[in-house]
Amino acid sequence: MGKSKKEKLYAKKRFSLALMKKQSMLLMMSVPFLIWLIIFKYIPLWGWTMAFQEVKPATFALCMWERKFVGFDNFVKAFTDRIFAQTMINTLGISIIGLVTGTVAAVIFALFLNELCFTKFKKVTQTVSYLPHFVSWVIIASIAKMIFNDGGAVDTFFNTKLHLMSSNSPLFWWIVNIIEIWKECGWNAIIYLSAIAGIDTTLYEAAKVDGANRFQRMWHITLSSIRPTIIVLLIMNIGSALNVGMERQMLLSNSLVQDHAMVLSWFAYVRGIGSNNYGLGTAIGMFQSVVGVILLLIANKIAGMVGENKLM
Repeated sequence: MGKSKKEKLYAKKRFSLALMKKQSMLLMMSVPFLIWLIIFKYIPLWGWTMAFQEVKPATFALCMWERKFVGFDNFVKAFTDRIFAQTMINTLGISIIGLVTGTVAAVIFALFLNELCFTKFKKVTQTVSYLPHFVSWVIIASIAKMIFNDGGAVDTFFNTKLHLMSSNSPLFWWIVNIIEIWKECGWNAIIYLSAIAGIDTTLYEAAKVDGANRFQRMWHITLSSIRPTIIVLLIMNIGSALNVGMERQMLLSNSLVQDHAMVLSWFAYVRGIGSNNYGLGTAIGMFQSVVGVILLLIANKIAGMVGENKLM
């Protein structure tokens, strides 16, 4: 005779308590992280109230209930701004290109690095590949300008002016993401290499006996085994699609490409801090966060519907 719903719930509760007791040390180790998360991630959300108020330098020191409440006026000002539409297009364009090219580049790099037979060369290559991750964007931008600017290394090599960094077109999005791939590809590949390291080696041996060549083993075993990791990282990256950092664009852009360089983070900085309208800047930041959460939930739901691993 099957258990009743009450008995099943009681058994599940006992299992949960037993599991918590068994993993008590792990739970205690997570307490500092939870404290950090609450202090630096959740308590600052109280600042979102500024998005519904008129907050200027003169009123910034006032208490929340002493500031002028303006409702959704800050959001209306942001959405009706003359450059908001182009800023959204730039943000989505740079984000989508970066999401696709960055993921593909990191996965391919991890796959081929895993196939290297010379262990020492493999370690040196991996170390060199993720070193640019620790280099400041100021230095990276200076090097990139010497290479891609008019009269730079690329123009000298092709003996013509390609206008890569001065073309007022979406070409700037591709240049930014090419530089981003060079900087972050090695670092992003680390997690894929870790997932590859956990694959059962007997699968490769069995496939080799069955006559599978190296590329077939890479496709059917390696890539298939790390697919859940790729999906989870994709979901997380989709959630941050609108949170494109402004450092790259600020350092790489110029007056000629400004129309295609402005992203939401930069827009929030210019309209918020630059114009001394902190409420407007907060409204833009809040819009980014809310849309990011919605995109994360949608991507997670789609992943579950097509039978892939979900983030939650």
